[in-house]
Amino acid sequence: MSIICPLFSSSSGNCTYIGFENKGILVDAGASFKGICENLTAIGGNIDEISAVFITHEHDDHIKGLKTLLNKTNATLYASEKTLNALALYDKIPAKTQVCVFDSAQLEVGGIVATRFATSHDCDGSSGYRFLMPDQKSIAVCTDSGVVTDEMRNAVSGCDAVLLESNHDLDMLKKGPYPPHLKVRILSDRGHLSNNACAAELPALLNGGTTRFILGHLSQHNNTPMLAKATAEAALLRCGAQNNKDYFLTVARPKISGVTVI
Repeated sequence: MSIICPLFSSSSGNCTYIGFENKGILVDAGASFKGICENLTAIGGNIDEISAVFITHEHDDHIKGLKTLLNKTNATLYASEKTLNALALYDKIPAKTQVCVFDSAQLEVGGIVATRFATSHDCDGSSGYRFLMPDQKSIAVCTDSGVVTDEMRNAVSGCDAVLLESNHDLDMLKKGPYPPHLKVRILSDRGHLSNNACAAELPALLNGGTTRFILGHLSQHNNTPMLAKATAEAALLRCGAQNNKDYFLTVARPKISGVTVI
């Protein structure tokens, strides 16, 4: 069986484990190596299982533990060429690391077929990923995008499980403590998805066969799990679907969320 578990998910740090039997990969490494190891152990995994790390982009909340992880494991690093160039510039890639430029449509990693798609974020080469697992289940990780583009929508359509960004509540952000320039950045087409924007995508995903939803990358200052979940459930209820009956929806916590089995 295939599983997905956000080990870390917030504006402070992001790292998602995707596994099948005793094999696993990570999407991002935005926490300390120690923390990643501890959280993997807490869900019954092991850092030695990790054969690959897919990086969405070079912002610190997605790469802060990357160099240590690559130094201490034999994991191969996958990312777009522009992201890899940025990681090299920031000295995040140890000399021993096997690096794979992932700008093509698909590649295979240990029986998992990965597909990369572009996201709309304020850095060049920002990526989302879809994984076809050995049991033919499909999982997508799609965060850090100001809008959902047609490319993103097509890439995640039909997945069994989707981790989609639900970063902020619009009212909380507008009334909150962030300075004006940061609010403008978050609300832009190269910023982050709001609860409303995320929820608007869910009915079509459900109709396309997605039955496992994980809301991720919540802002700890401009959102709450209750608001994100309520907004998503309301959008799905309008098309007649109920949580824990027609689909299963969870909200990723900042540290260690429940394992979603597909």
